[in-house]
Amino acid sequence: MISKSHNMQGNDIVNSSNAMTGYIYKKQNDVVYYFQLKRLNDSLMMENAMLRNKMAATGDIDTFKSTVAVIPVTKKDTVTTSAKDSTGAIKITTSEKITVVKYASYYYIPARVINNSISSDRQNFITINRGSEDGIRKEMAVVTGNGIVGRVENVSEHYATIVSVLSGRKTSAKLADGSGPYFPIWQGSPDYVTIESVPLYVKNKRGDSVYTTGYSYFPENILIGTIAKIDTIKKTDSKSLKVRLSTNFRNLQYVYVVGDKLHEEKMKLEARNTDSTNKRPSNK
Repeated sequence: MISKSHNMQGNDIVNSSNAMTGYIYKKQNDVVYYFQLKRLNDSLMMENAMLRNKMAATGDIDTFKSTVAVIPVTKKDTVTTSAKDSTGAIKITTSEKITVVKYASYYYIPARVINNSISSDRQNFITINRGSEDGIRKEMAVVTGNGIVGRVENVSEHYATIVSVLSGRKTSAKLADGSGPYFPIWQGSPDYVTIESVPLYVKNKRGDSVYTTGYSYFPENILIGTIAKIDTIKKTDSKSLKVRLSTNFRNLQYVYVVGDKLHEEKMKLEARNTDSTNKRPSNK
């Protein structure tokens, strides 16, 4: 009655009612949003995996082909030749040679971390909710959007365990200037690894990034971390670099398992080299 008969009081009542209704709706939305976070995260992971798979079509590998690849990427090289003409004068010719570069086809499988250890002083394992049924196999690399995680150790139908980089297994690394490979050593902290025996002439500073080389099971140029501390070792005329890992292993929730379609071919070829070495007769 008051709101209908008095404009001023009526406006106040309506405004208060709208404010209260808005507050209730906001709280209701917050609750719904909270319980939908898992679904939203899963959706984002799938979207990121799709984008990574598209990017992988133009990711790099150091293999040059003279034939057209499925998705060709060309590189122009300047070629200079010299020859004598009929008068005996030297004629210099410059031309461009176009080389087609074939890029490795990496693909990314999103997974959720359901168990993670960081306290073991030898090897730490991570369990994910993806297995052989999802295309996971042993020796696949595992990364996050921030950096490296580890590699797949054991696989069941629906789950897989990963040996994280918080273990005795070494990773091939290079510094920001491209020098390397170096082999980071894990010394017990979930936040750092150490790179030893870096020559003094190699220029680096705190904050410089450290990347994978591609010589190990990780794709090339995946971020490992940044240099946090540099110690000079006078006895060996070298430096020791303390590298802060870019992956937060204390709060690891989602990862990507990286597949490489060329992996099997590479492993078979390297196995042939091993077999040839073993069959080689001794000099005795």
